[in-house]
Amino acid sequence: MPRSLKRKPSPPSTPSSFKAPNRTGGAAVDESNPYPGFPNPTLEECQAVRDDLLGLHGFPKDFLKYRKQRLLLNQNLPDLNQSLSNSEQLNEEEGGDDDGCGQESVLDGLVGAILSQNTTEVNARRAFTSLKSSFPTWDDVHAAEPKLVENAIKCAGLAPSKTSCVKGILSCLLEKKGKLCLEYLRDLSIEEIKRDLSCYSGVGPKTVACVLMFHLNQDDFPVDTHVFQIARTIGWVPAEANVKKTYLHLNQRIPNELKFDLNCLLYTHGKACRECSGKGSYKAEVDSNQQPCPLLKYVSSSK
Repeated sequence: MPRSLKRKPSPPSTPSSFKAPNRTGGAAVDESNPYPGFPNPTLEECQAVRDDLLGLHGFPKDFLKYRKQRLLLNQNLPDLNQSLSNSEQLNEEEGGDDDGCGQESVLDGLVGAILSQNTTEVNARRAFTSLKSSFPTWDDVHAAEPKLVENAIKCAGLAPSKTSCVKGILSCLLEKKGKLCLEYLRDLSIEEIKRDLSCYSGVGPKTVACVLMFHLNQDDFPVDTHVFQIARTIGWVPAEANVKKTYLHLNQRIPNELKFDLNCLLYTHGKACRECSGKGSYKAEVDSNQQPCPLLKYVSSSK
């Protein structure tokens, strides 16, 4: 029987509550909030961008199965149908269910996120499918020669380093827990999960955030290249912000109930839109359907 999706409630997500002492003797610095005086994005801006992108793309089918899981938890997710026209109503009976693979385990999600690093979604999915076909259980992967694992995931690129990362995680997990399973993370708080996963070599903040949002149904906001570029383009972070500070700032500013939908939509839009991805001028149009980018109005207002 599949494990229940119920999880331990956690307080509103903040990347960290740690406050480092000021070396100059001043007040403590909240490292989870790098831009406390920067007002964007507001709640209204988050809602407007969500609605604009829904109207352009609809809700991405690749992420529907994860949204269903969150709905099963009775989380306070917005009704997307209110933001779509009658011809674009969200049909959660179509596409994106589970591709016949059943519910993914947390360990499946972590390895899938590792395979997706520095490659396309298509190649990452192919690599994961190949890995599971070649080695039906994680014990099989752990026991396999590294070269065999590399051959199974080579289409995702960086096969030697990704193999080393995956096998290292499996070895550490077996040593710590006695079995290859990460389901215990479902009972931990966001901060506890971050501390646990960050101990593994090759597992960075974005990978942890993806596991939190997609596989542990927590309220977190991963920042990849697409989300980072759009956030800078529409003025949601200061011009000097880097990926780490963008992640910290957006997790502070974006309401928990909008994080999942907004993240999926920004990621999808960033892949389709040249101006938002930084690959074209702001006069370009969305390549996929030749409609003007709805975020252009935020670009002009942020300059």
